[in-house]
Amino acid sequence: MSAGLGLESLVDQTISVITNDGRNIVGVLRGFDQATNLILDESHERVYSTKEGVQQLVLGLYIIRGDNISVVGELDEDLDNNLDMSKLRAHPLKPVVH
Repeated sequence: MSAGLGLESLVDQTISVITNDGRNIVGVLRGFDQATNLILDESHERVYSTKEGVQQLVLGLYIIRGDNISVVGELDEDLDNNLDMSKLRAHPLKPVVH
């Protein structure tokens, strides 16, 4: 089974991507290719901190290289919209070590 078959069902849905360098990027999946490069629209990066709430940095239309992707997951928009990001505290993710 190729990675493309799983991603096809997520096109035009909001997804969360964790990159190898520990970034969390959320956006609408608009497309992908055989190298699992992703095109996200209406995207933003969530920056976590133990001292203040989650910062959301607007990225807009964004391309993520397939070799920099650790995890791709569907986002439950209803649940996500009910979260108060200003009250969430968490340690930033560390980079993936191979």
